[in-house]
Amino acid sequence: MTDKKETILVTGGAGYIGSQVVLDLNRVGYKVVILDNFSTGNQAVLNNLDAVFFEGSTADDQILTKIFFAHKIDAVMHFAAFTQVGESVKKPLLYYQNNVAATLTLLKVMQDFEVNNLIFSSTAAVYGLPKSVPVKEDAELIPINPYGASKRIVEQVLSDLRTSSNFRSVIFRYFNAAGADESGLIGERHDPETHLVPLALMAAAKGTELQIFGNDYDTSDGTCIRDYVHVADISAAHLLGLQHLLSGGVGGIYNIGGGSGYSVNEVITTVEAVVGKKIKTKIVPRRAGDPALLVASSDRLNQELNWSPKYTKLEDIVSSAWNWMESLISPHLPK
Repeated sequence: MTDKKETILVTGGAGYIGSQVVLDLNRVGYKVVILDNFSTGNQAVLNNLDAVFFEGSTADDQILTKIFFAHKIDAVMHFAAFTQVGESVKKPLLYYQNNVAATLTLLKVMQDFEVNNLIFSSTAAVYGLPKSVPVKEDAELIPINPYGASKRIVEQVLSDLRTSSNFRSVIFRYFNAAGADESGLIGERHDPETHLVPLALMAAAKGTELQIFGNDYDTSDGTCIRDYVHVADISAAHLLGLQHLLSGGVGGIYNIGGGSGYSVNEVITTVEAVVGKKIKTKIVPRRAGDPALLVASSDRLNQELNWSPKYTKLEDIVSSAWNWMESLISPHLPK
């Protein structure tokens, strides 16, 4: 551990990716302040994190002001957001209020306190249906749902801030986050769960049915192909981005992906091998807007911030997720 003095505010620090980043910030000696309202975060993870905690929303300028008065914040990592594509289509105002308006409140308070370093969690959803794969950062941004659009709007705001002031940001566009910390202390836990790896693990462990959304895509086995990247590798990128900003870097926009695509069927086969049980599957209609193939180019992240994934095998990603999940659900599994 190094003796760092910087204090980092992490919004959404009790969430899946946010808590992993907080744990890694702890490991290298940063001071951490967490703001989370537990709308999607997991309160139990706070027991494994070393941070000053405030319960509340980034939409609340009063609690933000309280935080910035009480702590000399050197940088903000902004994870707090709603992230479910389907929900965003049904409730677009909710997503624009939480993902855009609340972020504007955070940025205004940062500006008031002259805090000019931000790490922002964006998403591959800003690309919509990309015309070429692997997807590069300069690809056209045509989001096809309010979730992706909300992130795209914030990206534009950050671009305008960089132009108008000395505000600097690193924007990370995530592809498919998966896996759990090797310690088994924290991992993925959503309610409701929508991600394939944990859904497949639960189906294998409990003997329940797993839905496959379409098997007639133009891919090798007819199911969608996605780029899975370990949450610890995502976290490592965030620490590199933070170091870049704190050392005077200009910021930038970066994809975070593993660079390899795995089909839904390949994920299911890998989960079956890790858990040692077969999964019951049911083919259901495609989801609107699901591209057949979505794989990232992370070359810019490698070249500019010297990042490369530690976890390059799907089996290792799935195994870490199972190590975490088994500890949660083992008391409830059928004997």
